[in-house]
Amino acid sequence: MTRFISPRLEGLSPYVPGEQPRDRSYVKLNTNENPFPPPPAVVEAARREGERLNLYSDPDCLYLRESLARYEGLEPENVLVTNGSDEALSFIFFAFKGGFIFPNHTYGFYKVFAELYGAPYEEAPLKPDFTVDVDAFIESGKNAVIANPNAPTGLFLPLPEIESILDANAERLVIVDEAYVDFGGESAASLIKKYDNLIVTRTFSKSRSLAGMRLGYIMASKELIADLNAVRCSINPYNVDRVALAAGTASLECEEYFRKNLETVIGNRQYTAERLTALGFTVIPSCANFLFAKRDGLSGEELYLSLKKRGVLVRHFKKSGIEDYVRISIGTMEDMDILLSRLEEIIV
Repeated sequence: MTRFISPRLEGLSPYVPGEQPRDRSYVKLNTNENPFPPPPAVVEAARREGERLNLYSDPDCLYLRESLARYEGLEPENVLVTNGSDEALSFIFFAFKGGFIFPNHTYGFYKVFAELYGAPYEEAPLKPDFTVDVDAFIESGKNAVIANPNAPTGLFLPLPEIESILDANAERLVIVDEAYVDFGGESAASLIKKYDNLIVTRTFSKSRSLAGMRLGYIMASKELIADLNAVRCSINPYNVDRVALAAGTASLECEEYFRKNLETVIGNRQYTAERLTALGFTVIPSCANFLFAKRDGLSGEELYLSLKKRGVLVRHFKKSGIEDYVRISIGTMEDMDILLSRLEEIIV
């Protein structure tokens, strides 16, 4: 870093996103994108709105907030729309006092945001089976942040366990990051009217095939949403562009299309897990659109590099405790068969 950087940022380690290759064509199973395009109605809504890019977007995101509120059984005042759920999380880590606790193996942005904003944080070790240690969150004096399902493991923490953390921490926030919940979990949004210390974040990137739009939202009590909206308006009141708002609103009218795609992804996930197990892999049961897997005798890095050499990208994390695993996004059946074929070449 240069001599001009603020002293508080000198040791910052930024988040490292998954590879977006430009050098060749890969079977891309490394960033948990939906393998299916958005429906034609969403594409058309985005195209129409593209003709009005000379005008600012609605800073209140009113139409989309109203649509989301109807969809989630809430009021518009319970919803804040953001530029991807990463911005939602950024606002949360920036806004609230008390520090944060999150698992030691989870979405890497939590630690980055905590360090960026100077928020005290604690990493709670997962149990040996990679499940969340609920007692650690109950006993901590910090705001709890839980990806549910968790990433990169794909494991889901049942809602009664979430409620136990909420009940034990009435004076602290419980933030539930539901980026992958549509692929097999149960949303905590139903608990928002019961708990004023609950915040739920969601994204359109995964189940709704809009990763390229950068669209997310926050659900919480009206008071917490007002706090976060004040932060948003102090940073960028036009945080979501016109095209993303139009696409997001249209996508909520295409439920049958998305449910069909979800069923396909879940079926492909089950098929791939069974095939991997037959090939001698240890596969963590997943409620997300990815699998976390390892094979004895092959390091995670070796597996990642061997697949990349054969035109398939998966995600490998060098962090101690999960370095033997790779995370495999679920693609089309053709994608998964290519992956499995390449794995057979590697392990023979």
